Amino acid sequence: MTHKTTRISGYKQILVNPKFRCLIPDYSIKLQNFASEIAHSITQKQKHIHPKFLYNDRGSKLFEKICELPEYYLTRTEISILSRLTSELSKYLKEHYRLVEFGSGSSTKTRKILDILCQSQEEVEYFSIDISNIIKESSRSLLQQYDNLYITGIIDRYEKGLEFIQTFDEQKKLIIFLGSSFGNFDADSGRDFLEKIHSTMNDNDFFLIGLDLVKDKKILESAYDDSQHITADFNLNLLSRINEELGANFILQNFEHYAVFNEKKSRMEMYLRSKTEQKVHISDLDLSLDFKKGELIHTENSYKYSISQIEQLADEVGFKITKLWQDENHHFAVVLLSKAKLSQHI
Repeated sequence: MTHKTTRISGYKQILVNPKFRCLIPDYSIKLQNFASEIAHSITQKQKHIHPKFLYNDRGSKLFEKICELPEYYLTRTEISILSRLTSELSKYLKEHYRLVEFGSGSSTKTRKILDILCQSQEEVEYFSIDISNIIKESSRSLLQQYDNLYITGIIDRYEKGLEFIQTFDEQKKLIIFLGSSFGNFDADSGRDFLEKIHSTMNDNDFFLIGLDLVKDKKILESAYDDSQHITADFNLNLLSRINEELGANFILQNFEHYAVFNEKKSRMEMYLRSKTEQKVHISDLDLSLDFKKGELIHTENSYKYSISQIEQLADEVGFKITKLWQDENHHFAVVLLSKAKLSQHI
C-alpha cells in the first residue's frame, strides 16, 4: 500500500488512509535531542535520564504488560472509574467535541471516552499525541471499532504536540491525560504544563485528568517493583536503548531496578542501581562514565496527591473542578476541569 507523504507545520505528514494521518518530526532531530539530553543528564552529580525516554517501541510494549499486572492497581482502578462516569460525563459534552489525548498508549482507556463521543456525534476527530510509534497500532484498531472516527496521530513530545493543536480552529475540545502520567512532572514543570493546556482552552473546553492518590507505602512500592520483574525490564530497557542508539556498552546484568516511596516528597522514585564498580563508554558521545557500586541513575518520579493538593493546584492554574470521581478505596481520582471564570479566580 502506498501512503501519501507531505509536510505540515514542521512535520512529515503520512496519509495512511482518508481517516488516519500520522505526523512525524524529522528523525535526525529526535535522535539529536536524545543524544544531547543523555549527554547532559548522565554526567550530572546525580546521574538521571528523563522518563520520556522509557517509551520507545519496546518500552511502550513493556508498559502495556505492566498495566495488566496484579500489583499495578492504577490502570484497572482508573478504568473502573471511567466505566462508572460515562453517563455523567456525557452530560457535559453537548454538541460537537474534538478529542485530544496525551500519551494514549494502546488506547484501552480512550475507548471509554470514544464510546461517549462516537454515539452522540456524526463524526469524531481524535488527536493522539504520544512519543511512541504505538500510535500507529492503536489507531488501526480504533478505526476498525468506530466507523465515524478520524485520527491524527502526532508522534512527538506532549509540549510540541500541544503547540500543533493550538494552530487549529475554535472547535470545542475535550483534552484527556489519563494513566497518572502527570505524576512524572515535578511541581514546577507540572504547573507549567497545566498552564500551557489552560492557555489552549476556550470557555467551553474540558480537561479530563487521571491522578494517583497518596496511599499505603506497601501498595505503592509493590506497584512499581512487581514480582514478575516486568517493571525492572521496563527500566533496564533504557540502557538497552542507549546501547542501540548511541553505541554504548552498558552491561545490563551489572545494573538492577530499584523503586522506593519518598514519603517526604510524596512520590515514587525509580532508579537503576550499579551492582558493581564499573566503567561504561558511550561511543557516539565520546563519553566515558565511572560507576561506583550502589550508585544510582534516577529514571522516574511519580507523584501521589491528596484531594486538597489537587484542589489547590487547579485553583493556582486557573481551573475549576467541574467534577471529581474516586474509586471506593480512594486510591485514584479522575478529575474534569474547565476554565474558571475570572470572578471565580480573583
